[in-house]
Amino acid sequence: MKGTLVLTWILIIYRSQIAVQSQYYSEILPYDPQPVKVTNLHFYLHETLNGQNPTAVNIAQANLTNNSSVPFATLAAVDDILKIGPEDNSEVIGNAQGLGLLLAGNTTTGVMYSDFGFTAGKFNGSSISIFSRNTIIEPGREVAVVGGRGKFRMAKGFALLTTYFLNATAVIIEFNVTVIHY
Repeated sequence: MKGTLVLTWILIIYRSQIAVQSQYYSEILPYDPQPVKVTNLHFYLHETLNGQNPTAVNIAQANLTNNSSVPFATLAAVDDILKIGPEDNSEVIGNAQGLGLLLAGNTTTGVMYSDFGFTAGKFNGSSISIFSRNTIIEPGREVAVVGGRGKFRMAKGFALLTTYFLNATAVIIEFNVTVIHY
């Protein structure tokens, strides 16, 4: 009995030493907040729906909607071009790559995830990420900026979208983006 009690105390002391010695190292640093920056961006997204080089392609669709005129449950991959202006000969400043899920009800609605990467100018190498509901047929709408990289690290904000041009083969959307970042 006495040997068991001694062994128990040895194990308790040993166990407490392991807990103390295995704690991680941490250094407390003073909080030094970075100044918040607000950047306003203005550009046009050019999307080609069919033809020689489409920039948006349907990659999946639910079987039950193949005969429907409304593209319910259609998943599309996009690699759209970002330009300074709505004209075809405007300067290319980047591209938007991502996925769009088309939904339907009384109005056509989509859910979009896109990474808007900038390949020219002041924000070359940076991008913003948009993940939001998008009421596609509304002439003006708002989507959420949920992140970014490069100069837009830890971004948040919103984008106001206006359909500039829409037909069966092409879409041009004007983006006015307000990005809050560090």
